Amino acid sequence: MKKVVTLGEIMLRLSTSPGELLTSADTLHMHYGGGEANVAIALSGYGYDTYFVSKVPDNALGRGVQRHLLANGVSTAYLLQGGERLGTYYLEAGIGERSPRVTYDRKHSSFSTLSINELNFEEILDGAALFHVSGITLAISQQLRELTLEALKTAKKLGIKTSFDFNYRATLWSQDEAASAIMAILPYVDICSCGELDAIYLLGIKKAADDQSKQEQLIYYYREINKMFPNIKTMVSTLRHNISASRNELQGNLYTDGKLYQSKVHDIQPIVDRVGGGDAFAAGILNGILAEMDHETTVTFAAAASALKHTVHGDCSQFTKEEVHRFIESGSGKITR
Repeated sequence: MKKVVTLGEIMLRLSTSPGELLTSADTLHMHYGGGEANVAIALSGYGYDTYFVSKVPDNALGRGVQRHLLANGVSTAYLLQGGERLGTYYLEAGIGERSPRVTYDRKHSSFSTLSINELNFEEILDGAALFHVSGITLAISQQLRELTLEALKTAKKLGIKTSFDFNYRATLWSQDEAASAIMAILPYVDICSCGELDAIYLLGIKKAADDQSKQEQLIYYYREINKMFPNIKTMVSTLRHNISASRNELQGNLYTDGKLYQSKVHDIQPIVDRVGGGDAFAAGILNGILAEMDHETTVTFAAAASALKHTVHGDCSQFTKEEVHRFIESGSGKITR
């Protein structure tokens, strides 16, 4: 069983019911979630030995996080306790033409106080096949940027594959801040989840010609990124067409060795919960790479895993590898007997 380590913040999510505004809601639904934790949970469901590195308060919510992770097969051996609060965010559910809206309440969280001297990454990463982190961690503080960079450098020294998801959030930091921090860590990244807007606004790549197809434009951006960072072996993204908050079309992309591989387009309707769909896709890609699947099978699996995540409440995907394969083989809406 291959070992996978992820690093990031896990938060309490409080969501309105569809059709309710946050300003007038009197009941909220509670889940735990965070990008890197979601990836760890999905990979645990696929049979990997997963560890989540983070810090939570020593209170009922911190213990709730621990229970959530353990219940989903993720080791909490490196889940530290300390600080005063668990970061929180509020999700106002979208419906029809009204988009979902997120309100963060995460300043001064326990995770934001995590320092490099609290962790021994040589010990944590010992024997790992993969280390995964995202740009959300970089956005929280300079201290966490330095910690993440040290973790990636250690992983590379130990010969461990590294994965980074841009996950840019404009509400957390500016494009200039993000560009500076991300450029510093990309030399240590093997697998990167990024798209057209990341290439243009965070990496400063010239916009592709308007007369090119979406596929041609994506190939152009990935080739330009590879010129800047030839160490990045695989780049992935999703093409999402938002027909409404309740219906999306989703296609997965995987670029490696100068070639673009794409999944079929999934018509997802109605969407039960979109949050975590990108994390499910990332975990699907990482599963394909770790399992040494061919590139077409990998992107097909990842897109299907993301589509399935849209059908369940909460941040994380809890489907097994067999269930994803069965979904791919049987098609949409057929009864599994």
